[in-house]
Amino acid sequence: MTDSMKKCPTCGASIKGRKDKIYCSLKCKSSAQYDQRLKTEQFYLMVDKQLKTNRKLLKKFNKAGKATIREEDLISEGFDPKYFTHGWRAKNGNLYMFCYEYGFMKTQENGKNKYVLVQWQDYMN
Repeated sequence: MTDSMKKCPTCGASIKGRKDKIYCSLKCKSSAQYDQRLKTEQFYLMVDKQLKTNRKLLKKFNKAGKATIREEDLISEGFDPKYFTHGWRAKNGNLYMFCYEYGFMKTQENGKNKYVLVQWQDYMN
């Protein structure tokens, strides 16, 4: 492929100059970098929003420090178990995932998928 056949990924114009040149102008290069930063920022905002939603729901359904709730009830409210801030493994081997200070562990009870909800305690450090 010759230099004259390379196309700018931003505007589609022919690229002239060095072999390794990617964009036709500084304007196109800047525009591409801005778009990439925007995508990164949008991803960050989406993850942050889901973490906050998860924390709010875990707090809502766990008034006493420990509770059990059906999976479908939590999911239907907007909870997404793929988003959490950290994990903690209990001495019995159970792994709890946390959204800040509120945790959850998936379990099965009487053939139903449920979540055990807990609140972070000092002994968990």
